Amino acid sequence: MRKTPLARPRPARSALATTRLVAACMIALIPAPVHAQQLSPALLGQLAQQVDPAVLAGMASSVQQGSAGTAPIPLAMLSTSPAIGQAGTPQVDPAIPAMAAPAQALPSAEAAANLTTPVFGARLFGGNFARGGTARFNPDYVIGAGDRVVLRLWGAFQFAQVQAVDPQGNVFVPNIGPIHLAGTRNGDLQRVVTGAVGGTFRSNVYAYTSLAEAQPVRVFVGGFVRRPGLYDGTSMDSLLHYLDAAGGIDPDRGTFIDVEVKRGEAVRAHVNLYQFLFRGVMPPVPLADGDVIFVGPRQQTVTVLGLASNANVFEFPRSAHPTTADVMLLAAPLPAATHVRLTRMTGPIRNVDYRPLSEAGALPVQNGDSLEFTADKKAGTITVRIEGEHESAQEYVLPYGARLGDLLRQVRFSERSDADSIQLFRQSVRDRQKAMLQASLHSLEQAALTARSGTNEESQLRRNEADLILQWIDRARKVDPIGQVVLGEGDARAGLLLENGDVLRVPTRDGLVLVSGEVLFPNAVAWQAGLSASGYVDSAGGFTQRSAARRIVIAHANGRFEDVPATSHAVRSGDELLVLPRIDTKSRQIWKDMTQILYQIAVSARVVLGL
Repeated sequence: MRKTPLARPRPARSALATTRLVAACMIALIPAPVHAQQLSPALLGQLAQQVDPAVLAGMASSVQQGSAGTAPIPLAMLSTSPAIGQAGTPQVDPAIPAMAAPAQALPSAEAAANLTTPVFGARLFGGNFARGGTARFNPDYVIGAGDRVVLRLWGAFQFAQVQAVDPQGNVFVPNIGPIHLAGTRNGDLQRVVTGAVGGTFRSNVYAYTSLAEAQPVRVFVGGFVRRPGLYDGTSMDSLLHYLDAAGGIDPDRGTFIDVEVKRGEAVRAHVNLYQFLFRGVMPPVPLADGDVIFVGPRQQTVTVLGLASNANVFEFPRSAHPTTADVMLLAAPLPAATHVRLTRMTGPIRNVDYRPLSEAGALPVQNGDSLEFTADKKAGTITVRIEGEHESAQEYVLPYGARLGDLLRQVRFSERSDADSIQLFRQSVRDRQKAMLQASLHSLEQAALTARSGTNEESQLRRNEADLILQWIDRARKVDPIGQVVLGEGDARAGLLLENGDVLRVPTRDGLVLVSGEVLFPNAVAWQAGLSASGYVDSAGGFTQRSAARRIVIAHANGRFEDVPATSHAVRSGDELLVLPRIDTKSRQIWKDMTQILYQIAVSARVVLGL
């Protein structure tokens, strides 16, 4: 029996070669400014932590293929391959491999800056166009000299080759002759070649053609761009690709509405990028080797602020005389906007014009003006919500300027409603209570940190005391006030103006008194006529060791507060007793500040925050 020789194993790549390959891939991914530095091992190690492993592996695979002499041939499309004179079916040429996906570049500082600038159009150059490859089918691309075309004939006549379009615009096929392709749209390439082949072979010959790769070109990008220079690409790449590769148009100096494409002294095209941004129109401009993309100086600009969908800096031609109506078409004011403020700087003088949108359309706008769209509206109605024990609707819409008495006349109370202890909660009061509490805590923090000491022992004591106070301040900053408004009696309560978003709560006659703070068992105690404050505290287990036995605050249901002694009989049904903690500190000023803050927290949040 004849033995089949085993295939010789492929020699493994040496460790040194692998290291060089990885280093080469990393250097290819390094941003341009880093190349100016000396690539020490420490710098390479730091950069390696920022490189995506998948991107590095893809680049290493591409380098390995290139070193073996099998660089992939790009394929722009899969086309139908009909037989001459017969209906065609989709065919794929297996001899032509697909182009490998290009490695993504690391985001540059220019791209990040373009994404944050207020200049309209700068967001185009965030790096996406520069990373775009050419392995795509563009039916509107016009084939020119130097483009590589895949030609494949089979059947009665066999032919397969990738040819470049010669300077005369032709490709040559044996037995057929030259086929003129220059000026042909990519979408019409299959039809043109099929027609030329059909003129020689009437049947039994099948044709397939596609654009393998566009002509490689080097294009100059100059003018007011971030990085002027010479950039590699193909004739199929758009103008945006080269501008993005150059870091984008300089938003402070360059124009977005008149980008020139030059060939020698002649200007081949003027491109207005606003047409692409607003209408999605980008003129096809095939680029040749040595063409110049030139960005001229910025023209007239108008800044849009405020209530607009596109609050950006817009550009207008120098010869134009725009009005506010023209700016509004670009800025798209929001429905909430009612007025526009036009600000114009004339030398050192600042002039302002403020008008309704209905009257501002014809105002002329000049270079450097600023338009701010605002909402100048008067409140017509307010919304007030009613919670708790009642038999009315939960929400009322009242005219602006309505008073509490107007609302209470519409509320139907039940037998369990405590109409004399109605509570009102307001967001604006809550915000003010929060601001006052934060200011008091800041003053207490400064006093604790700046307290003086006479001896080392006292200094250590002050330090330990300050640490405890700072911990308590951190807890106090998390306290959220409830924003309750203290309601008066009779006409004072009925005449209180209501605000939008007010919440009215009707308590229930439950006959309970809440006892909280420095007591052993905080709880709800049944109200008893004639029982003193200390009696309710005794019902909750009595005072704790940290309590100030003479510091009791009664929070009445209607929002009023009283600082009462333990023997007081002012407790009513529905009240809450707050027993404050005792403050043991060596500084008289700090003691006064903490006492004030304890009362402030108890009043604004109905919380006793122990030390």
